[in-house]
Amino acid sequence: MIIDAHTHVWPDAIAEKALTANRLPGLRAVSDGKAATLAAEMAARGIGHSMALGVAGAAKHVDRTNEFVASLDRATFTPFGTVHVDLSVEENLASLRRHGISGVKVHPLFQGFGLMHERLWELFEAFGDEIGVIVHVGAGGSGEVNSLSTPSMVRKIVQAFPRLRLVVCHFGGYHMLAEAEEELRGLDVVLETSWPPALANVDPETVRRIISRHGTERVVFGSDWPMTDPAEEIAAIRALGLGDDAEAAILGANLSRVMRLPV
Repeated sequence: MIIDAHTHVWPDAIAEKALTANRLPGLRAVSDGKAATLAAEMAARGIGHSMALGVAGAAKHVDRTNEFVASLDRATFTPFGTVHVDLSVEENLASLRRHGISGVKVHPLFQGFGLMHERLWELFEAFGDEIGVIVHVGAGGSGEVNSLSTPSMVRKIVQAFPRLRLVVCHFGGYHMLAEAEEELRGLDVVLETSWPPALANVDPETVRRIISRHGTERVVFGSDWPMTDPAEEIAAIRALGLGDDAEAAILGANLSRVMRLPV
């Protein structure tokens, strides 16, 4: 089964506004950010399951965001909710547990706090190996926001929280691949493959080298829908010529194991 580690959906009523508010410079969405649209596109592209990621830019939106992603059809989606450093650890955990969510997305570019924030580290400690985490790492915004999540920060987090089930997006550093290769080499952390607007824009030899050095067992497919077409991202991975076993692992088996998905 192909499993997409990285999709964003919003309630129909706010999807258009959310896409505009969360658009990174130079990128344009290829779809509308609605769950029904994603489900239809998954079926058309042979994707069996997706992780639906919720992100709250303010503490007041955390519980409503978690409620929404938790309401999605779990035969199709695994909800990954949100936390915020302006809430206590207890408040964040209570929201996740109230809605039956066992994973979170951390997105410094949109949430305005960095990976070194003390409260975020308190949350990582509280998560243990119970709550999985997917985190944006690298640039993508403008100005100082690009310094909020870097590969060197990921190294510090992995060293401090060895039990944390962590997936780092964009091969560990969006537009920071050289730093990511150096900082994450040999580190027991899972890399995710999305690279908006298209993975095909990255030199295939570079991608093959990163996967080979890091180990195919620690790489998972993610599209970053609706910012990319998942079919094109899958095609880019298959074009690398990694072999059937490696493709199967990256396109689904690794993520199912790491995030304990019931699929």
